[in-house]
Amino acid sequence: MAENRETDLVTVAAIRKGKDKTQQILLNERQRIFVLADKAAATGDAGRLLAEALEKRTPVKVTLDTRRPVIQRVVAPTPRELEAFAKTRIPLPKAETERNAVIDVAKIDPTRFNIVDAYLKWRCFRLCTRVIPSYAKAKEIFDFCAQLSCHLPGPYAVQPCIPFQYVRDGCYARAHQMRRIITTRYRYCCEKVFSYAPYGDDVLAVQANKWGGCCVEWWYHVAPLVRVRVKLRLPGLPKSFSIVLAMVIDPGMFDKPVLLSTWLAAQENKTCNPQAKVSAYSIQPGSAYTPGWNGPYGTDPTYTATEATLLAYQSLTTC
Repeated sequence: MAENRETDLVTVAAIRKGKDKTQQILLNERQRIFVLADKAAATGDAGRLLAEALEKRTPVKVTLDTRRPVIQRVVAPTPRELEAFAKTRIPLPKAETERNAVIDVAKIDPTRFNIVDAYLKWRCFRLCTRVIPSYAKAKEIFDFCAQLSCHLPGPYAVQPCIPFQYVRDGCYARAHQMRRIITTRYRYCCEKVFSYAPYGDDVLAVQANKWGGCCVEWWYHVAPLVRVRVKLRLPGLPKSFSIVLAMVIDPGMFDKPVLLSTWLAAQENKTCNPQAKVSAYSIQPGSAYTPGWNGPYGTDPTYTATEATLLAYQSLTTC
């Protein structure tokens, strides 16, 4: 199969050794876990430039094979490229940045974990109070986003289409486009939830049942998180009551909005990889775009990077 290459400026989140002693490169601007091509590794310059980018937290220019998670070439960016990167990749202000919380998904109590007021007391929830008033409205929003999938025939209600059919990478762009829809078209609050597997041999592993059934692995994933008010009535109580639940909109993985705990658990598919493990998660303001595991969260206020990624991935498929 022919290679499909892309060249971009990226920042390095971590460099780690895999179980086969392969050096794995985790990039903030990509979900997939990359390795250096043999030719690039042989020169020595590629590894040195990546290590310097990690240490100094500066961008580096890479050429990637999008069919296989391989870094084909690494070079230092030009001053003009660095200037353009700085203008578009603005860090999330420290005052708005939330912590990254260590988690053991197997120990989550889903009857408690998803309740916003009782358990999920993240500061960013104070920035917006207009929560989605019902599950029916959340499903309406989900369905609208899902109908923008690039694998469906157009015309699309919002351009560009969203490549849900390609879940190997690009979650950051899909999530940001959906965030724009939720906040501008529907006028509801929208945060982002990031999941992480940055340690050792850990990976996030999912089975892409919607797109052919193959297994897909990432070092992080992100999707829109919405707060949904639902009404409950328990036996023996005369009146119903309402609670606010944290739910995730992720048409690349699901056919409906799901509880946050369900979304996290789906990324530990040990049939795909015995090392599948969500090490940590974080709920950030909706303006967060790229992860902040070993540095600041990135933003894309003009949606320039978002739209470029959506267009680049619109014709790719998962399996």
